Amino acid sequence: MIQHFQYQKLYSRDLPGWRFSFTYMGEQVQGIYHKDGKIEWTSAAPKKDQDKVVQQIHDLMLFHVYGD
Repeated sequence: MIQHFQYQKLYSRDLPGWRFSFTYMGEQVQGIYHKDGKIEWTSAAPKKDQDKVVQQIHDLMLFHVYGD
């Protein structure tokens, strides 16, 4: 389960792109969420259940960014 999910705009203007971080199974994970939904890992990607984690990131971004 993803814990302590945080995100911030990647650009100061209204261009799409967000930097995110969270804790997963005791490991700090970081990445960039692009406007097309592509995830670019800036730390080591989660090794276990990566497909599940990616889906959770998509859900969280839809809720927090696009759901406003």
